[in-house]
Amino acid sequence: MAKLLITDTILRDAHQSQAATRMRIEDMLPACEVLDSIGYWSLECWGGATFDSCLRFLNEDPWERLRTLRKALPNTKLQMLFRGQNILGYKHYADDVVEQFCRKAIENGIDVIRIFDALNDVRNLEAAIKYTKKYGGWCEPALSYTISPVHSEDYFVKLAKELVQMGADSICIKDMANLLLPYNAYSLVKRLKAEIDVPIHLHTHNTTGTGDMTILKAVEAGVDIVDTALSPMGNGTSQPATEPLVATLKGTERDTGLDLNKMAEAAKHFRGVAARLKKEGVLDPKVLSVDTNTLMYQVPGGMLSNLINQLKQANAEDKYYDVLAEIPRVREDFGFPPLVTPTSQIVGSQAVLNVISGERYKMFTKESKGLLAGEYGRLPGKVNEEVRKKALGENGKVITCRPADLLEPELEKYTEELKGIAKSEEDVLSYALFPQVAMKFFENRDKKAEPAPAPAPAPVPVKTAPVPAAADNGVRTLYVEDLTENM
Repeated sequence: MAKLLITDTILRDAHQSQAATRMRIEDMLPACEVLDSIGYWSLECWGGATFDSCLRFLNEDPWERLRTLRKALPNTKLQMLFRGQNILGYKHYADDVVEQFCRKAIENGIDVIRIFDALNDVRNLEAAIKYTKKYGGWCEPALSYTISPVHSEDYFVKLAKELVQMGADSICIKDMANLLLPYNAYSLVKRLKAEIDVPIHLHTHNTTGTGDMTILKAVEAGVDIVDTALSPMGNGTSQPATEPLVATLKGTERDTGLDLNKMAEAAKHFRGVAARLKKEGVLDPKVLSVDTNTLMYQVPGGMLSNLINQLKQANAEDKYYDVLAEIPRVREDFGFPPLVTPTSQIVGSQAVLNVISGERYKMFTKESKGLLAGEYGRLPGKVNEEVRKKALGENGKVITCRPADLLEPELEKYTEELKGIAKSEEDVLSYALFPQVAMKFFENRDKKAEPAPAPAPAPVPVKTAPVPAAADNGVRTLYVEDLTENM
């Protein structure tokens, strides 16, 4: 067997899962030289929730972050996570926006685009696969792994075969909630290696404490590439740590060939970053503990960390386990969607409403109605029709075609709306995905770019009573984070 290849997630999913995506570019750059020398297959550094978080919380341009990382990591493939027809947002976008985003992501430095759909509806992957290939990116469609009466091993093997026919360069098993148990991983990887001829890439977490074993059994079954995270932000709701796997495989036929000394140097830097994020309160120790209840709740790591933050801000931490217990019940009513963005956000938000209102389905979010109406694609299992009727009304219609077929081209409209404001084609895409958040970011950026006002003429001295010091009237806005796994 060939050596095992590794994608390290320290620059994206690790801090997304543990610290609500709050790592800044200045936290990353000091470690880039050593990261680039380690010899990873790729570094996952963009996509997922990083785009939203850069604009909303960190006052960073996500495109500038990508260009900066590309320059700092010249020898390593850069990887991103792309939500199919949702791109990096929470709704479907027209095909022309999907095309432009694929083009600009690759132009700005992305090599590998991992594309998933929350419902595993291949129709929602068509455009992203097509345009990733068109602009020269490595196309890695994902199987959003979950457990339910409809999600069998045969289901995932059939799905993988369809994705290979659509142009996949590799296939990712995307186990976002660490539900893929070790022997099931062995069996699934064995089947995929026997029945398809592109590399198999495994992504899991360590939320339930089984992630290391799952990876090891997948390695024994012949998996080609695995996702891990450097130890300062490895384990818990993040990916299993990189260094123990590298040490375990040393001297075997699957030896990664990676240098543990270099990893130790990078880890030393990120320990300091993790310490700061803990001090700031965004890295909660809860995300590091094993919770086997996740096997029942099926809630992904990033959704857990954001749920904890949101309940803290609402002073409702005591409802944490009530909400977790309600999530699988809502999921069953909604036709067993895998819990990954945006369905994790939708199911999670509905569960919160059901618990806090004291009555199940007293209210529906707009997104819950959209999911039940087929706006996000085909739900994999049977929907509770009573719940659907309550949400949509007796005569509510359900979409049966590819949802994006109902969308008119949008790029020209967004470009027009941003005339005189956008400084680049990338700005238009930021606005298309997050209009209000991007506009606020542009305003702040433009203020910073304005030349400093000329000094006022010195006032004529006059005798007056003492004036109290001016109060700081800068407005501080507290953003309550979306309840979303944000994967």
